[in-house]
Amino acid sequence: MTITEPATPLQALAQALRRAAKFNQDVECAPHCILWPDKDAQWRPIIAALQAELPELLALGPLDESRRAGPAIWLRCAMAGEIPSVPLEGTHPPILYLPEVGRQDLRAIENCPDWLKPLAELQYRGQMFSQINAKDWTVLAFLKSEQGGLGFDVAQDRESKDSMLLALDQVMDQPMEVLRARRLDGAWFNTLLTGGDPVRDLLQWMDAPAAFRTARNDNAWAAFARVCQTQFAFRVKEGELAGAAKLAARTGPWALVWQRFAEAPARYPNIPTLIRRCSPPAFDMLTDAATAGGWPQWNESRESELRASLLALAQKAPHDARTVLARLERDHRDRRELVWATLGEASLAQAMAPLAQLAEVTAQPAAASTVEDMQTLYASAGWRADDAVMRALEHATSSEDHEAITAAIRSVYLPWAEEAARHLQSLVSATRSPGGVREGKPPGYIATDQCVMFVDGLRFDLSRRLSERLAGLGLEVAEHPTWVALPSVTATGKPAVSPVADKVEGQPGADDFVPGIAATGATLGTQQLRRVLTEAGWQVLTGNDVGTPGGQAWCEFGDIDQEGHARGWKLALHVQSMLDEIAERVAGLLEAGWGQVRIVTDHGWLLMPGNLPKIELPRALATTKWGRCAVLKDGAHSDETLYPWYWDPTQNVALADGIACYRHGEEYAHGGLSLQECLTLQLAVISKEKASQGQVRLGDVGWKGLRLSVSLETPVAEVSADVRREAGDPGSSIVVARKKFSAHGTCSLIVENEDLEGKTAWLVVLDAEGVLLAQEQVTIGVDR
Repeated sequence: MTITEPATPLQALAQALRRAAKFNQDVECAPHCILWPDKDAQWRPIIAALQAELPELLALGPLDESRRAGPAIWLRCAMAGEIPSVPLEGTHPPILYLPEVGRQDLRAIENCPDWLKPLAELQYRGQMFSQINAKDWTVLAFLKSEQGGLGFDVAQDRESKDSMLLALDQVMDQPMEVLRARRLDGAWFNTLLTGGDPVRDLLQWMDAPAAFRTARNDNAWAAFARVCQTQFAFRVKEGELAGAAKLAARTGPWALVWQRFAEAPARYPNIPTLIRRCSPPAFDMLTDAATAGGWPQWNESRESELRASLLALAQKAPHDARTVLARLERDHRDRRELVWATLGEASLAQAMAPLAQLAEVTAQPAAASTVEDMQTLYASAGWRADDAVMRALEHATSSEDHEAITAAIRSVYLPWAEEAARHLQSLVSATRSPGGVREGKPPGYIATDQCVMFVDGLRFDLSRRLSERLAGLGLEVAEHPTWVALPSVTATGKPAVSPVADKVEGQPGADDFVPGIAATGATLGTQQLRRVLTEAGWQVLTGNDVGTPGGQAWCEFGDIDQEGHARGWKLALHVQSMLDEIAERVAGLLEAGWGQVRIVTDHGWLLMPGNLPKIELPRALATTKWGRCAVLKDGAHSDETLYPWYWDPTQNVALADGIACYRHGEEYAHGGLSLQECLTLQLAVISKEKASQGQVRLGDVGWKGLRLSVSLETPVAEVSADVRREAGDPGSSIVVARKKFSAHGTCSLIVENEDLEGKTAWLVVLDAEGVLLAQEQVTIGVDR
């Protein structure tokens, strides 16, 4: 009979029990039964599992036929076939497991207790399951012995023996190769019993001690306690508060526990509260994130100190405030790496990164000698100040933090933006509006196979964020700085950037900044603009409609301006999700087949937490007065600077000085003349495939015999060259191997058949997926 190699100790034990039923050489018959005495009942935890391997295994104990267990007389009846629920048919004799019964209990018949006497005579007709030295098989002996046992390397100290018995269920199910490859000691047995992750168990216990204890039996709990003492030098009886204090200290073996907690603190929501119930060590000037970062109390004290420092900036000059912000960033940046920042408990430390950027950018004035130079300064660096303000406000999660962040922003940003706006206004007053006036022609961006997406209020800094988001989706983005029409409001700016700008003109006496349709003179509202677009052959897309690619389309998506007017500074908390939605819409249009999506906008805006400065313009002087622009009544005298209306230069518009506002209590406003309101960034977005097709241009192509040298005008990554009889048929290749272009945009190919010299073929350039990007007909061996 072939015996299968056991996969687990449980299977090995089952095989050993069956081997005990060896034939009696004298009478040439099998023993009547196998007796398995187990004085200390060490094997009892695995008997149920072993019975699944051995249907003939019966156990001495209280009557439970479902578990094939019963008293001695019941076992005799079962062996005689008198118990219908326990059939013992087969070639293997019954195996009787006898817990709390030793060999000597059976042999001393005169002293044998009555409950055991029905089994006593079986020792003469049966076979004892024992070691070669006639001793009972203990768990340790079976695992360790090389004579009839498994021969594992098992530690024999008291802790290892105790832990081994507690973890017996798990040990017997382990793969044999795993057990043979290691030393089996107390630490390993305990780890096995607790699930193999003592750090996780310790954290779970601290997070919910009562629930953790309830979910574990006595063996698992005892093993957990041993693991805590041996691996973490901690006795569970000390309590969860003592454990929390050790966790916060992050020393010795607890450094690993802290690291695991910091990786996923949300899994243990009660631990921060637990640490707060502990008494922290005394903090002094030398205490830092490395020594006290585990204590939320220290982090909270540092947040309070930072809050006070930021609030004090309201009383400082801009250059002094920048110095302080740089110092505060150095002092608090390490706290951004702590778990408390992950849990949202270090908002001001998080805000310091953009506030430090704000201080750095505003140290350089956004002023130059010409409007064009101001555009260059702002497009290269100045926009980062606006971006820093928005990102800092993202961390204003409480009224106290908002007040502190606002004080810091206003200390350096308000004077910088004010100075830049006034300088731009002085340049424009001396020359002309950078956005120009109506020219009676469509915008220059118009192309075929193009969908124009209008996003209301997509300021320059948000366009940069959107550009990065689109690039992250694998799209190619070209950025085009664009000045908006004056005044910088939707009524004027939206038709100016639309593809039908040539069909729009100003209307006499239009004091609401709304132009009209040139052909009819009708006022241009939203529905009228869509009608003009449709009549000009443009598809107007609404909702998630993608239209028919290949033509031209207009869609509107993402009303940032409306959110700004409604939310004020809280726009910063929502703008990233809005940009993500815009990016998804763009990607969807390109996936639908559009060659290009052109993102345009009507204006930017000013946002100043704590409100923009107020400038007085008596209502009696204006027929229309918005946040940053107004139309003065005929004959009204005012110190306001006037600028020509984009749609009709003969009509003038008053724009507020600097970054001031005609209304009180405005945090968000537009309509005036500033870099933030008037310099926008249009985005031309195409897919990578379209981009690569447009970029690949063949350069020099030359033959030396049958070797073809090829170069690209501009190197392109991940493209290769091939020579084919038919350009679109990979199977018609006539070169030794298709070659990838080097980083310098060159490669060479060899035609393997000399008979092809002088014949025509196609040189093709392909991307990584084999898509044709460029092709040129060549004569083999002959330069072009």
